[in-house]
Amino acid sequence: MDVRPFYWRDLPSLYRCRRQSVFLNSFLLLTRGPLLIPGALLSSIAPNMGVFTCIGRDDRKDGRSIVGQIVHRTESQFSHLTFLTPEDALEDHILSGVIEYLTVVSGERGALHLTADVDERCRAFEALRRSSFATYSKQRVWRFDNSLAVDHKQRTWRVATDRHAHAIGALYHNLVPGMVQQIEPYSKRQPRGMISRHDDQILAYVEISYGHRGIWVQPFVHPDITDVVEKLGELIAKIPDRRSRPVYICVRSYQSWLEPALEELGAEPGPAQAVLIKHLAVSQKPALASEMPAIEGSQPEVTATITHTET
Repeated sequence: MDVRPFYWRDLPSLYRCRRQSVFLNSFLLLTRGPLLIPGALLSSIAPNMGVFTCIGRDDRKDGRSIVGQIVHRTESQFSHLTFLTPEDALEDHILSGVIEYLTVVSGERGALHLTADVDERCRAFEALRRSSFATYSKQRVWRFDNSLAVDHKQRTWRVATDRHAHAIGALYHNLVPGMVQQIEPYSKRQPRGMISRHDDQILAYVEISYGHRGIWVQPFVHPDITDVVEKLGELIAKIPDRRSRPVYICVRSYQSWLEPALEELGAEPGPAQAVLIKHLAVSQKPALASEMPAIEGSQPEVTATITHTET
């Protein structure tokens, strides 16, 4: 078995199996489209862009091969699997070599984790589990294609600013399970989204990310919020700079109580997905300093510090 970086001469193999690909990064797929052939070409000519593609081939099986790709932003703790192809080859032993290669590349760039989100019903789920991936959360992505008609006099939502960062962090720590926080700690960077307040308390924050194909919304909503349907409808109607792009709301399992409201608003649900992680490094506590036992029959020598001075 041979695993190596993807080169332009591998394009025919990738093109033939392009319709059998499993996409493993919903955010990139829905907001920017599949980084299949463009990403593979980019990884071969400009690896500093953070896109890496490799191909594993088994010469014993008539050239059977698997192509895999990751995306890693500089200084990020995460690398993200974007696709594996073809799906019918994922049960082959070649996959372990491809995952190992992408793991090494991720580690060399400073990543601590390799992540993927995948439909639990497809064969890629079990294949990745056999490659030491574990589920740490679940999610479903809901799609809005049309704008919603709401009362524009409502002022429930406003753009989040730096002065809201502390309150948003408190909301995050109250809502997100501890296991998920260990993997996805709250970022203290400038908020990128909108907040909803009640009695000077932030009860909802949605992080908004934009792509040329769609807008991604990650909600953090406290259960104490009232009129959920009306507030979510107003949010969809007032997302800045939408320009007719579809809106995708990613609902994690700890926020699943929002799904009936999204269904009532006419959103289209996607498949249930498992959010998988493969740890690339294990954090270790520093060893505690301890005194060495004295050698029997010996006494410590008294020493004085020796210094050299010059006039």
